[in-house]
Amino acid sequence: MTAIALTIAGSDSGGGAGVQADLKTFSALGVYGASVLTAITAQNTKGVTAIENLSPTIIEAQIDAVLADIEVDAIKIGMVSTIGAIDSIAGALQRWDRSIVLDPVMVATSGDRLLDPNAIDALKRQLFPKAMVVTPNLAEAALLTGMPVAENADQMLQQAELLLELGPSAVLIKGGHAKGAMSNDLLVDRGWPSWFSASRIATDNDHGTGCTLASAITAELAKGKTLQGAVAGAKDYLTAAMVAGASLKVGQGRGPVHHFHQWW
Repeated sequence: MTAIALTIAGSDSGGGAGVQADLKTFSALGVYGASVLTAITAQNTKGVTAIENLSPTIIEAQIDAVLADIEVDAIKIGMVSTIGAIDSIAGALQRWDRSIVLDPVMVATSGDRLLDPNAIDALKRQLFPKAMVVTPNLAEAALLTGMPVAENADQMLQQAELLLELGPSAVLIKGGHAKGAMSNDLLVDRGWPSWFSASRIATDNDHGTGCTLASAITAELAKGKTLQGAVAGAKDYLTAAMVAGASLKVGQGRGPVHHFHQWW
């Protein structure tokens, strides 16, 4: 059977993050990708210059069109900027009982804010309970919990447990923005916490790493892996994409990772 994943996210005109990164990741990992656009960004490696959010009606219509015809195995939700978009996605997915990876995209790599502050409560209330796993980075976990950015393992665990109380089956806090020789991600579910570690890559080409990791987890889930296996496989894929991406020459700012490092 063909493994199929759906991404619900914003578009990145620079191609390094958002829907573009998600579809590249799905393809690189052998998964057919479908997409639902939530917003269009004018964006490159240096930053975001404009955002136009799509209407809740067309967001819901896209989801309905895909799910009415295509047997989707897993869904990734990325940039959802407004309360209206969150309402429409929650409504369209109310009968969905398979794997959802929620990447609460709040701030771009460049520092540009991508989520309306008024929509944070709606995100937590409506989409967190639907997720198999939520994948915030350190800054996003701090914003979502109202706490300072975690500086050690104990603080990461505390914030993950607070986010788990909002209803997802698991929380993965990504430690890529921390300091130190290792990049450590923490997965917390109803059992024992698990750590996924890799050597930190010295590169400025890290645009779209969060989108890429979440979409890689989604692809692995679509192929039938357990959550633990999906996170481990996704971590390996992203690390290799960052190593290969360090030599890419794309744009003048923070370039993308190399999604197709296995092929060219």
